[in-house]
Amino acid sequence: MGKSTLLNKMCGEKVAIVSKVPQTTRNAIRGIVNRPQGQLVFVDTPGRHASQKKINKKLIEVSDRALEECDLVLYVLDATRPPGPEEQEIIEIIKPLAEKTIIAINKIDQNSSFASFASDFAFFAQKKNFPISAQTGQGIEDLLSALFDMAPEGEPQYGNDYYTDQDVSFRIAEIIREQAINRLRQELPHSLYVDIADIELKEGQNILWVRAFIIVERESQKGMVVGKGGEMIKAIRLASLKELKQIFDWKIDLDLRVKTGKDWRSKDHVLRKIFY
Repeated sequence: MGKSTLLNKMCGEKVAIVSKVPQTTRNAIRGIVNRPQGQLVFVDTPGRHASQKKINKKLIEVSDRALEECDLVLYVLDATRPPGPEEQEIIEIIKPLAEKTIIAINKIDQNSSFASFASDFAFFAQKKNFPISAQTGQGIEDLLSALFDMAPEGEPQYGNDYYTDQDVSFRIAEIIREQAINRLRQELPHSLYVDIADIELKEGQNILWVRAFIIVERESQKGMVVGKGGEMIKAIRLASLKELKQIFDWKIDLDLRVKTGKDWRSKDHVLRKIFY
């Protein structure tokens, strides 16, 4: 869909991890945009996927809670594919919020038709439909201007130097997860999470030492993450360090390992730890 790419582009920094794998976002990720007009705090929510599995129910809970607490709704559509059942379900959910909703029709740079999408969502005022490209930035300034115009007045929630409020451990875990899911077979990404077991800032050395575990559901999956001769886990570690270097001023010393958490997606204590 491109929600996370759009959030990163609007904030001017990497706030949310990005992947071609659906349902990459698992938590409500806050991104903060500071402009002369004021401050906007975005909440990137998980995509909705109809399923009775505990983890999918939890994803929907996160999304519903954010929707209840928001002042505005920014609904991002993928213009490269026609609307389907999930889009129709979301429309029914946000119809009561139409007056505070803006639609961003994304990927208009990829041979898509904005006009056909606008007609499908005619219950919204035409002025609230914005064709954009999260990748190139096309149309994003107009979108932000409209959001600032619609946003209620209030005191800033964060200082001008903030672009997210995520804590250090969460950001590191998300970067590792991003690098893992972008390198592994399609069935694996939803079967893993990252646990930050230990983290320590070594005073005077400007080094942040981290021990992290990539947790998979079955023993057979460990070998896929480790790779032949440890090549895969090494690639994930090095790519993670490269990304983390762009985010933090510290030098990161990352000890990355793999272990099994059998059927973790169905265990409440694990889900409570992942979703906060």
